[in-house]
Amino acid sequence: AMQQKWLATDKSSGEPRIVRKVESIEDKTQAVLRAVAAGQDIAKPDAEAAKKRKLVKPEQWKTYVLTKGPKFALERKKPATELTQEMIAKGTWRTQEFKDYNFNALGVLPAGGHLHPLLKVRTQFRKIFTQMGFEEMPTSNYVESSFWNFDALFQPQQHPARDAHDTFFLTRPAATPTDVLPQDYLARVKDVHQSGGYGSIGYGYSWKKAEAEKNLLRTHTTAVSSRMLYKLAQDGFKPARYFSIDRVFRNEAIDRTHLAEFHQVEGLVCDRGLTLGDLIGVLHEFFTRLGLPRLRFKPAYNPYTEPSMEIFSYSEQLKKWMEVGNSGMFRPEMLRPMGLPEDVNVIAWGLSLERPTMILYGIDNIRDLFGHKVNLSMIKKNPICRLGL
Repeated sequence: AMQQKWLATDKSSGEPRIVRKVESIEDKTQAVLRAVAAGQDIAKPDAEAAKKRKLVKPEQWKTYVLTKGPKFALERKKPATELTQEMIAKGTWRTQEFKDYNFNALGVLPAGGHLHPLLKVRTQFRKIFTQMGFEEMPTSNYVESSFWNFDALFQPQQHPARDAHDTFFLTRPAATPTDVLPQDYLARVKDVHQSGGYGSIGYGYSWKKAEAEKNLLRTHTTAVSSRMLYKLAQDGFKPARYFSIDRVFRNEAIDRTHLAEFHQVEGLVCDRGLTLGDLIGVLHEFFTRLGLPRLRFKPAYNPYTEPSMEIFSYSEQLKKWMEVGNSGMFRPEMLRPMGLPEDVNVIAWGLSLERPTMILYGIDNIRDLFGHKVNLSMIKKNPICRLGL
């Protein structure tokens, strides 16, 4: 009442008294609320004051006017999306309404082939070899005779790897007659196994043709290397660099890291005066191109290489040292019977294709990469291979 100046304080008599200041009271707030209730416009200051006192709240009302459009119909008709044979036969296409073409709509992606991760990594390996001046060896023969797979490599006939529990031998045809082999070369291989030569005492056993004739699924692509080196010696020696990437077969128990069928990557250099230092240098160049510049070597044993080394590299992705391959220099007992000159040496190394592929694509089980359990969606969605393990 004081704020509205309806009352006042009178101090003329000494003690303050509340006295009337107006004859009648006009309640403006009530008038504003009645105007709002009647749907009348009110002044903005009055509206703000009423909102502040929470006597009113604003509301918005939208109204629409509905009228018949040009496509008005009592029944809803769905436009056709394609012209059918039935429409043409019955003539209903004349009155049928068709949906407009949307030329900006994305179409269905066409189905197409997808490269397996192993094929992508193999392509990268092949590029590295060709950039280093290597020539690819023909590896189309999965079936080899024991002679080229074992005997030509100076691997004794009683070696455990030649047992049925390690190798897949064929039953039909079970053998390749040694008559198809050069007889002088066959005799030199037999002699070096039995009595040695070229600085070796041999193995001192009775070498048998029947054992060398057995057919098998090749256990390594070095069988191809032995054929190529023999051909190189017979055609007239010249320095050569060869590589191969293909399937090999071993009778092994299948688990998360082993299969009976896998791929081997092999490289070799044949030239005069090669040493172990040349092998280490080539390995550093090769694995650096793979993205594995940090290497370590450990002495090892192979029947057809001496000296032999296991290759270890530090993986920045896995944060640990891991074995990545095997290497060595082919023994004279293997090279000299072929007819290669005495000053010619061969350095070689090999590794699997599956192991680096599993690291690149983060695959923990080899059966998820190769074989009948592979998920096809993985093949469709895997990224481009970028070497650099």
